[in-house]
Amino acid sequence: MGNRIAIENLENFDFSDIFGCGQCFRFNQTGEGEFEGVAYGKYLSVSQKGNKIFLDASPEDFFGIWRDYFDVGRDYKKIFETLRRDETLKRASDFCPGIRILKQEPFECLISFIISQNNNIPRIKKIIESLCENFGDKIDCGKKACFSFPKAEKIAGLDLRELDAIRSGFRAKYILDAAKKVASGEIDLDSIWKMGVGEGAGYLKRIKGVGDKVSACALLFAYNKLEAFPVDVWIKKVLAKYYGDMDYMGIFGEYAGIANAYLFYYEREKGAGGS
Repeated sequence: MGNRIAIENLENFDFSDIFGCGQCFRFNQTGEGEFEGVAYGKYLSVSQKGNKIFLDASPEDFFGIWRDYFDVGRDYKKIFETLRRDETLKRASDFCPGIRILKQEPFECLISFIISQNNNIPRIKKIIESLCENFGDKIDCGKKACFSFPKAEKIAGLDLRELDAIRSGFRAKYILDAAKKVASGEIDLDSIWKMGVGEGAGYLKRIKGVGDKVSACALLFAYNKLEAFPVDVWIKKVLAKYYGDMDYMGIFGEYAGIANAYLFYYEREKGAGGS
């Protein structure tokens, strides 16, 4: 419909779950079922009413960016039903059945999860927005000012004093190291598409400050490697609380990353409150 895309009857898709589960930090809610944000240097406004999904985007951008970004082509109903054989995952997925794993721009995703270390979501979002406002390019998004995520080359040309502007604390040296290694070609982010999870994680860990959790987040949320399983404080609590000594990876299987997203969101929003 002109520069508006409408999708009907797409199962297991909900913007509130997608943007609320902690996998990305540049989309914000603007109304009931309405969100706006920036990804791949483009501003996007989306909304959802019942079984209808709307994206304010040209057909070219939808098929070139957003269809893959939102993983529209994958059968999440099958994944949902497979994971629900486990009782804990049944409860968690009932809470947030509309989660889909985004395919984010790799450098942005990597830096975002470096920033996420020992941090909370409101502060992560604030630091990322400051990074974009200070060092990104201004883009068209109507009446308000929006900025793209800065390129690795731009950040690599900065020094730690200049990065003080974003108030990222100890993470600044890690941001700078990542940017320099990507900009120089020492780390080739495109090469990770062809790597398995173990090899990809080891490769990313050549960057200072990138450990198991950050590398797993990048592999899952940028490269769509659904078997990647990030472990943070919340997931450690989930595993201890519900699985104990059980072989949880054997239970989650090839969809471990989606199981992770269900469990993280459920425990953070509901399980931790004892509901």
